[in-house]
Amino acid sequence: MQYRFLTLPALFALAACGDKAPDPRGVGHDETLLSVSATGRSETKPDEARFTAGVSTIAASAEEATKRNNETMTKVSGALKAFGVAEKDLQTRQLTVNRIDWGANKGKYEAVNQVEVRMRAVDKAGEAVAATTQAGANVLSGPTLRVSDQEAATKSAYAAAYRAARARADAYAGAAGLKIDRILAIRDGGSAAPPMPYYADAAREVAQQANAAPPFNAGVSESQVSVQVDFALSEK
Repeated sequence: MQYRFLTLPALFALAACGDKAPDPRGVGHDETLLSVSATGRSETKPDEARFTAGVSTIAASAEEATKRNNETMTKVSGALKAFGVAEKDLQTRQLTVNRIDWGANKGKYEAVNQVEVRMRAVDKAGEAVAATTQAGANVLSGPTLRVSDQEAATKSAYAAAYRAARARADAYAGAAGLKIDRILAIRDGGSAAPPMPYYADAAREVAQQANAAPPFNAGVSESQVSVQVDFALSEK
């Protein structure tokens, strides 16, 4: 009678053949992977308004244009500070003196000074805009309305996105006769910046002519985020 013996390495090799390699996606051999994407939205009232106010002055000489521009810009800055705008909330965006080489003012000089204004009292933004024009500002754009703590504003949006993903996963699982066994991964899909409200230059003309604050509505800013969640499904 002949006997056959398997060496130790051969025994390990046979044992390994009986085991399936783990799924790199994290699901077990008796589970089904479901990946769901969803979005969530939240609305937050803006607590910050930013606009640009400036002065353009034309004179026969660069010195005269600069002098007159500085005088008017000082009045504009004073009008803003009267509304509680701090020095740190005024940032110079343009400061130029140029010779004009075309048009009716050819040969003269133009001095321009523009500052970006951050208004923390959003409800007073319209009045502040009117005050700058009354002080002599003739270059104006904005405002853009913002939420200063964007991370806090999106928290409820992320929660809504996850709830939507879970509800969608429950629906898929129920339709397939399965149940959600566990969560494998949650991926942040990021946020999409909503369009910023725009305050038309025409309102500046209204403020100058009517000597009154133009209508100003802060409204709400919408935050939108997305999330992707991987679920492991199993039989009920």
